[in-house]
Amino acid sequence: MTLKAGWRRARTATWAETRPCPRMRVATVTRGGLGTKIHQLCDGHGRPLVLLIGPGHAGDSPVFSTLMSALSVPRLGPGRPRTRPDAVLGDKAYSSKAIRAHLRSRGMEAVIAEPDDQKGHRRRRGSRGGRPARFDSEKYKGRNVVERSFAALK
Repeated sequence: MTLKAGWRRARTATWAETRPCPRMRVATVTRGGLGTKIHQLCDGHGRPLVLLIGPGHAGDSPVFSTLMSALSVPRLGPGRPRTRPDAVLGDKAYSSKAIRAHLRSRGMEAVIAEPDDQKGHRRRRGSRGGRPARFDSEKYKGRNVVERSFAALK
């Protein structure tokens, strides 16, 4: 659309006007309209264990601690529910020092790929940058279970 001198572009609706109900605070306005983001933890078979819906513009890593604290898998027999998985498979959005330290402190293996920019920053720092994050590419192949769980959910 081209604008000529003296013309004004049509006014777009604000977030308060497009919001369907006052209780809906999760949705955020993006260029395409209202948006949300689904965060979930699922088991190795794709069954959702924890499901959280957040605003579309928010990042993934701040939600990680909330997801992990909500994890509670009841046992078949007696005993308290399980809250620590053996390994956590995540995409590159969850590759931060804080998340890796949290998982390490709780005795869980982090199978999370390291983004190229983090690799570059670590190399640039030289010996002060630390060791590369441990990564098991064979276990990482199982991350497609989460993606298939998202597809089934949607």
